[in-house]
Amino acid sequence: MAHSSEASGKRFQLILIKPSHYDDEGYVIRWWRAMIPSNSLAALYGIAADCAERKVLGPDIAIDITVVDETNTRVDFPTLLRVLGRHDNFGMVALVGVQSNQFPRALDIARPFRNAGISVAIGGFHVSGCLAMLDGKAVELDACREMGISMFAGEAEGRLEAVLRDSAAGRLEPIYNFMDDLPAIADTPAPFLPKENIAHTLGFSTSFDAGRGCPYQCSFCTIINVQGRRSRFRSADDVEKLVRMNWAQRVHKFFITDDNFARNRNWEAIFDRLIELREKDAIPLGLMIQVDTLCHRIPNFIEKAKRAGVTRVFIGLENVNPENLTAARKSQNKITEYRKMLLAWKAQGIMTLAGYILGFPADTPETIRRDVAIIQHELPVDIVEFFILTPLPGSEDHQKLWRTGVEMEADLNVYDVEHVCTAHARMSREEWENIYHEAWRLYYSPEHMETLLRRAVATGVPVGSLVKLLVSFATMVPLEHVHPLQSGFLRLKRSSERRPGMKRVHPLIFWPQFLLQTVRRHGTLAGTIVRLTAAAYRISRDPASKAYMDQALTPVGADDEETLELFTKTTGGTAAVAHIKRVAALTHAAPGG
Repeated sequence: MAHSSEASGKRFQLILIKPSHYDDEGYVIRWWRAMIPSNSLAALYGIAADCAERKVLGPDIAIDITVVDETNTRVDFPTLLRVLGRHDNFGMVALVGVQSNQFPRALDIARPFRNAGISVAIGGFHVSGCLAMLDGKAVELDACREMGISMFAGEAEGRLEAVLRDSAAGRLEPIYNFMDDLPAIADTPAPFLPKENIAHTLGFSTSFDAGRGCPYQCSFCTIINVQGRRSRFRSADDVEKLVRMNWAQRVHKFFITDDNFARNRNWEAIFDRLIELREKDAIPLGLMIQVDTLCHRIPNFIEKAKRAGVTRVFIGLENVNPENLTAARKSQNKITEYRKMLLAWKAQGIMTLAGYILGFPADTPETIRRDVAIIQHELPVDIVEFFILTPLPGSEDHQKLWRTGVEMEADLNVYDVEHVCTAHARMSREEWENIYHEAWRLYYSPEHMETLLRRAVATGVPVGSLVKLLVSFATMVPLEHVHPLQSGFLRLKRSSERRPGMKRVHPLIFWPQFLLQTVRRHGTLAGTIVRLTAAAYRISRDPASKAYMDQALTPVGADDEETLELFTKTTGGTAAVAHIKRVAALTHAAPGG
C-alpha cells in the first residue's frame, strides 16, 4: 500500500518493510491473513506520514510511503525496484521493528536493494538491544556494516526526518544511536495503518502503544533495555485521536501493546475516554491489553477495562514455581495472587491469556507436566501460551552468557522463543524441545478444552471467541510447526522464497507437495473446528452449564494454601506461602506486641 503527499517535482520513495522470518524448512512464514498486527509498522507509518505532510525534504519534494508487512504480504522485489528505478532510485528502504529471529531475513531482503544502490536502514529490537547491551559489533551487526546498511537504534519520534534528509542527500550515516535519549511520546504522531494493510489481519484489527518502558527487571526481557525502565505515556487525547482516525475507516479493534498497561499512569484517564467513545459515541471498541499479575489490586481497574471494551487480557504469568520466578528476577509475580487475579477477570466475563515460560533453572520434564496439570485444575485461565526460555539479544540473560563465553545458538533465525538456543542444567536439548511440544498437547487436550468451554459459559466469557482461539492454539504448533502468535489463516509459500543456502525444490515437485500438505492440514483444522463448535453448542444449550463449578472457579478460600497443589507441590510454593504469612503477621501485629 502506498501513501503519497501532494507535491510536484521529485518524489522520494520510502518503503517500510516489516520482515517475517524463516520456518524450519527455510520458507518465509507468511499468511493470507496474519494474527498479530505490527505496532512498529503502525508507529513508523504514522511518523513518516507526518514527515510527508510537513514536507520535511523541502516544498518541492513529495514523500511516497509504501507499507509491507511480510507476515501477510509478499515482498515483491521486481515491482519495488521498478518503482524506485522510475524515480532514479531516489528513496530508501526501512526495515522496521526487526527482532532477532527476523534479522537474517531482514538482511536477505536488504541485499537486492543494496545491490541496486538503494539506501537501506534497519531498526528494531535486535539492533537497539545489541547496541544497548553488547559491544556494538556482536550478534551479526557487522553484517550491516559490510552491506552498507544504516543501523537505527532507539525510537523514531522526532528523529526520522533527519534520517530521511540524510538519505535524500545521499549521506546516510552508518549508525543512528538514540538509546541514551528516548523521546517522550505524548503529542507525537499516532500509530496508524491504512485500511488496506489492516485488512490482511485476522479480525480486522490494528494496534497502538499507550506507553513504553517498564520499571521491572526481568532478566529474560529485552523491553527494559530497549524502551528503558522509565515509562513514557500517551495522553487520553492522543488515544482518542488515533481511535477516531481508525474509526473513520471503520476499524475498531485494537491491541494495546504496552508491556504492562496496568502500570500506565494514564490508565484511568484513557479508560474513561474509551468508555465515553463507546457509550456516548457508539464506537464498538474491542480491546486486548497486557497486564501484570497484581493489576486486580488497583481499584476499579478491571471494572473500567470491561466498560472500555477490553475483551481479552494477556497476563505474564510466566511460571507457577516461586524459585523459578526469583531466578528470573520476576519477584513481582506472587503465586498467592494468581487465583484472585484470574477470578477477578472472570467475574467481568473477560477472556484471559497467560504467557508461560518453559526452561527455568528448576524445570524438568516431570515438573513441567506436573505444573501444566496444576494450571488446568486450579487456575481459571483460558488460553496458555507456552514459550521456551530464550537468551534474546538485548536481555540480561543473553548479556551474561555472552560475557562469560557460554555457547549459544549461532543462527538468529531460531531466537523465536520456540527453539532451544542454549544448554539447560537439568534437561538435554532434546528433552527440552520435546516437553515444549508436549506441553501444548497436554494443555489443549480435548477434555480440557471442553472444560474451558464449560467455564466460559458459567462465567459469561464469549464462547464463540474462545472457540476461535482454541482452534488456533490447539492446532498451530502440531500442524504448522509455528507458535500461534506467528500464525494466521492459510499459509502461503513460494519455492523461490527459500532461505539462501538451502536447496530450492523444483516447482513441479514443490507445488503438488504444498497443495497436498495444505489440504491435509486444513482437513485436520476443519475437524477441530467442527468438534469444538459442536461441543460449544451442546454446552451452551445445557441449562446446567450456567451453574458449572470446578476447583479453578471456586472462590479463593482460607484453606487454599494448605489444600491446593499450586502451593503444596510447586517448587518453592510452600516457602512462598510461609513468607506471605510472616509478612501478614508482622503487618497486623499490635503496636508494641
